[in-house]
Amino acid sequence: MDNLTIANGVGAAELSTGASLLSRPADEYGNDGKVEMMWAIKAYEHAEIYFNLICSVDPKLLKLTPHDEKIYKEFRRLFPDLQIEVLDEEDVKNDSSKIKWRRFCDLYKNMENYNFGTLIRKDVHGDYSESNSFIVIRIQFYAIELARNREGLNDIHFINNIYDKEDFEP
Repeated sequence: MDNLTIANGVGAAELSTGASLLSRPADEYGNDGKVEMMWAIKAYEHAEIYFNLICSVDPKLLKLTPHDEKIYKEFRRLFPDLQIEVLDEEDVKNDSSKIKWRRFCDLYKNMENYNFGTLIRKDVHGDYSESNSFIVIRIQFYAIELARNREGLNDIHFINNIYDKEDFEP
């Protein structure tokens, strides 16, 4: 098992150790390359699982958290005009947006993992890729993806997956 290497020298043993380290407060760490790599791997795994979900289950039926209804309503109240079909990273991270996002995020600071770094797709029609993703905190991901699911923007992946399966049925 020691020759199972995930990326940049981080193998199964390091990932196991890293799992417990990642639950500790971020301010305990400096810029440790292995910790950053473990966070990147964790963010990618989350993205992969989520994309597989929206391809396999009608996104309108997905429940991402116990607080979906509240998250969605508050997101649309604070960001009624945010273009979510094709996200502009600047619209999410500019100075005026940061103020509104901070107010939104503070509502969920007691929610587990609300501030974990999470990948989000820029263009809802594409898969996760380096050019179609950027990092947000988990509660921003939930807010935007809940809106995309409820507003039918992620349906294309589920529909395409159904048609792909039908093409291969005997």
